[in-house]
Amino acid sequence: MEVIIIGGGIIGLSSAFYLQQAGYAVTVIDRTDMQQGCSYGNAGYVCPSHFVPLATPGIVRQGLKWMLDPKSPFYIRPSLNSSIINWGWQFMKSATKLHVERSAVPLRDIALLSKQLYEEWARVPGLDFSYDPQGMLELFNTEENAHHAEQTVKDAHALGLKARLIDPQTLQQMEPDTAIKALGAIYFPGDAQLYPNQLMQSLLHYLRQRGVRFESNQEVTGFITEGNRVKGIKTNTGFHTADHVVVAAGVWSRELARHLQLNIPMVGGRGYSVTFEDAPYKVRHSVILSEARVAISPMNGNKIRFGGTMEITGLNTPPRMQRVEGILASVKRYFPAYDIPLPAPEKVWYGYRPCSADGLPHIGTLQRYPNVTVATGHSMLGISLGAATGKLVSELVAGVSTSMDITPFKVDRFS
Repeated sequence: MEVIIIGGGIIGLSSAFYLQQAGYAVTVIDRTDMQQGCSYGNAGYVCPSHFVPLATPGIVRQGLKWMLDPKSPFYIRPSLNSSIINWGWQFMKSATKLHVERSAVPLRDIALLSKQLYEEWARVPGLDFSYDPQGMLELFNTEENAHHAEQTVKDAHALGLKARLIDPQTLQQMEPDTAIKALGAIYFPGDAQLYPNQLMQSLLHYLRQRGVRFESNQEVTGFITEGNRVKGIKTNTGFHTADHVVVAAGVWSRELARHLQLNIPMVGGRGYSVTFEDAPYKVRHSVILSEARVAISPMNGNKIRFGGTMEITGLNTPPRMQRVEGILASVKRYFPAYDIPLPAPEKVWYGYRPCSADGLPHIGTLQRYPNVTVATGHSMLGISLGAATGKLVSELVAGVSTSMDITPFKVDRFS
């Protein structure tokens, strides 16, 4: 049975991993060379602690305050683009307390499944991605966020997740390499860290060795349909036939879904990161700076990555170095000794996270075309939920029971 996967990011490669294991002939098609997408430049977190969706009442309120600050953590560029307007309307409708409460269990479950699968991958000969289950520290520096941290710990305990508040002294003991300015932190011992660049390269090599075909620099322009089945896909260079098609093209999945008469309100949430090798900046755990929405990631022994911001803008908008300035300035507010120079533009990574309108991924098989499965909309959790999503996709293609209830991730919930 021939399966075509549209998208060579972590969701597409994870799907290829499990489909190849199940005996399918797999071809992965991507519009790029599969060397620099969001699956490469992210923080590398595997984080069951992230059980709160992007769409929350607080982020809408805070986002309006940040709208005029080009260095702010969350920025929506005013636009008359109908897709962005539709997404914004659906996002505001979804950003309710009830939605946050309903989302916690499915986000926890898919993250825990993914962590379990990454631990299995770490034991597979030929897969090497510096997996490290050292836990995560979420630092806070205001009384408002200190109260929020207390509630987050209670919510985590209610979900069966380990979390505890730590004071500045304990925080300094856990991170002894530099002075830290913070009122305290939440410690999530159940979180893990990996090196995404290494993961992606390792997966590509592993899958090629096992017969998965890769077609790079091919843009999918449409689908070949016959009745209620998709017989193949059209690209800018020709066409490919398949028994089943998986749409896992990140932010570009929205336009592909339209060809299949499926509405997925989704935008590209642009993030930025800079990575230093053998730098004097050292942390021993994954770190989140809660007020700044900045992530700090130790990677592969000798690297550190600073990343963040959520910039809702068009896919062709030039990058803004002010966003990077905001990230590095935020780091210094918590780590006063870190005088991090602004790197040259070519040293800055940026990419577009596929942000769904309610902060939950879209994972499922289409009713109109039962031989098409969609997996997209993971926002900032692509790596974290990648392994689990690939497993779920393989189960959907095979028509067997899924490893968890995916009803909250229905692909047509906005149709």
